Amino acid sequence: MLLKIKEIVAGYGGFQALRNLSLGLEAGEGVAILGANGAGKTTLVKAIIGLIKLQSGEIEFNGERIDKLPSNEIIKRGISISPEGGGCFPEMSIMKNLMMGAIFLKDKVMVKSAYDRVVTLFPKLETRKTQKAGSLSGGERQMLAIGRALMGKPKVLLMDEPSLGLAPMVVNNIFETIRVLRKEGLTIMLIEQNAAKSLEITDRGYVIELGRIVLSGTSEELKSHEIVKKAYLGV
Repeated sequence: MLLKIKEIVAGYGGFQALRNLSLGLEAGEGVAILGANGAGKTTLVKAIIGLIKLQSGEIEFNGERIDKLPSNEIIKRGISISPEGGGCFPEMSIMKNLMMGAIFLKDKVMVKSAYDRVVTLFPKLETRKTQKAGSLSGGERQMLAIGRALMGKPKVLLMDEPSLGLAPMVVNNIFETIRVLRKEGLTIMLIEQNAAKSLEITDRGYVIELGRIVLSGTSEELKSHEIVKKAYLGV
């Protein structure tokens, strides 16, 4: 298993946002993480990337334990994040934002290859590369966030609420991009409230409630499960 999360407990102060949570991703898989606001989804992402420390449990990546490593070392090993809301550097140009994603790549040929791939996915970023990132719309900032994450040539891409607050047409474009990345074999953990679209483009999924996994299965199984249909699909 490429990414293995074992019985992790994590939170803020005395509050446990994740409670003995376990899950995993195989190489090449797309896995959806579903849950309401406050369920612990973003905390899970922060724990994986090293932004918060575990109270207990372990996280392994590519056979190596990473939960004691700083974030920069975790990113170097091949885990990138497209954060909720985009998380761009507004005063920096689009190009400089993208290059921040390639900061650990030493090979200029790899950087050029990554950049070419990103602007093929998001041509607007190329045509507006000298503009400040703060001038972008919400959808464009999300494109930039995904592009910046891809610039590091990751083995695993963590996507935290990529469709949050976006117009329906933009949401469709974002999910089509994820579909393309999935077809290319990129391993993706997709944290989303849009269960219907998430389960269309992933292999498996987990449902988190109050920091615990309450349901897991293939995406097809989850789509037909009564809990998911009532709570997340509006059926």
